[in-house]
Amino acid sequence: MWKTILLLTASNLFMTVAWYGHLKHKDKALWLVILASWGIAFFEYCLQVPANRIGSGYFTVTQLKVLQEVITLSVFTGFSVLYFKETFKWNHLAGFLCLVAAVFFIFKKW
Repeated sequence: MWKTILLLTASNLFMTVAWYGHLKHKDKALWLVILASWGIAFFEYCLQVPANRIGSGYFTVTQLKVLQEVITLSVFTGFSVLYFKETFKWNHLAGFLCLVAAVFFIFKKW
């Protein structure tokens, strides 16, 4: 189970850099940014696919997707604060608490 979470977290680091890292380099040619993003995304897939395959032994597909979304937003928040120097605001926290509630309802055995 933890291997899945670690792999998903690592894959999201690559994904976030591939999707958003180039925004600090708007002076670069778009074709170059696209190629660089694809190259970075390759490593994201090398981690994402095994994470889902391993995780499917512990989680339902719905649980995997919700887990992925929470990890994605957590990684993105750290990235936006550290890389882009954006401010983490109270409404961001409120949104994350809603996601935690979603995780609770998806993972709860009813």
